[in-house]
Amino acid sequence: MNNAPTDTAATGITPEQSRVEQDLVDTVVASFDNTPDERLKQLMQSLTRHLHAFIREVRLTETEWNKAIEFLTAAGHITDDKRQEFILLSDVLGASMQTIAVNNQAYAGAATATEATVFGPFFTEHAPEIPHGGDIAGGAHGQPCWVEGTVTDTDGTPVPGARIEVWEADDDGFYDVQYTDGRVAGRAHLFSDADGNYAFWGLTPTPYPIPHDGPVGKMLESVGRSPVRASHLHFMVTAENLRTLVTHIFVDGDPQIEIGDSVFGVKDSLIKKFDQQPAGTPTPDGRDLGNQAWARTRFDIVLAPKDA
Repeated sequence: MNNAPTDTAATGITPEQSRVEQDLVDTVVASFDNTPDERLKQLMQSLTRHLHAFIREVRLTETEWNKAIEFLTAAGHITDDKRQEFILLSDVLGASMQTIAVNNQAYAGAATATEATVFGPFFTEHAPEIPHGGDIAGGAHGQPCWVEGTVTDTDGTPVPGARIEVWEADDDGFYDVQYTDGRVAGRAHLFSDADGNYAFWGLTPTPYPIPHDGPVGKMLESVGRSPVRASHLHFMVTAENLRTLVTHIFVDGDPQIEIGDSVFGVKDSLIKKFDQQPAGTPTPDGRDLGNQAWARTRFDIVLAPKDA
């Protein structure tokens, strides 16, 4: 791979300089020739070619390269067990969504498999289990929202016992792990019933900014991009012999969808109507919400075969 320009008049790069640069690329690529793992060899050699091509294309200065190293160092320093700045960086560069696109090819049987989207940095293991119709809010602020649907495979067969992880930000735009009091709120897991049905109470999603007090936020500010995400509710669905689905649903009519989601996660098929219910409207499970308005939505989940 040699993307180096050769027109000296147009670029100021002489053929001799181009050869020096290309010789270095070839030497570094060859240094991986004896890598025992063929896949690792492919990854390292391709990464080397693309990285050097970028440096040569933009004629990267030493000052700029040092700034990049400082940026990555800062991302490492701010990352801990509750905040992953490198996931944020991957997300805002669209790398997360591109990796998802490559690894979750569209699959259609009788029904098209539900599309995947970004995992995000705020999933945690060991979220509490709730029963069918339970509440994931755990005291988090926001408008109650009834979420229901089915889990099926692409042939339309119901999937009983699918594990459904759900998590979301509160009405103030924060996930539980962003607080310092150890709360567990706005997240839980449940299982589809014998007919593949599931239902739970959550919160009506609202827009919020990704954490932007670190290096990724400064980068977005420098390039004039918003850190705000479109309103969404996260899902991860696992079932035996079926492809694990990581996705979320978005709120139809949310203006942020048109403005732009900061991590490029919105897909048309994942935009759902969240129908507003006036105070006093009977709830599906008889829950008494007093004089509080609430919302409801439906999200039918279709899982692709595991090896599709």
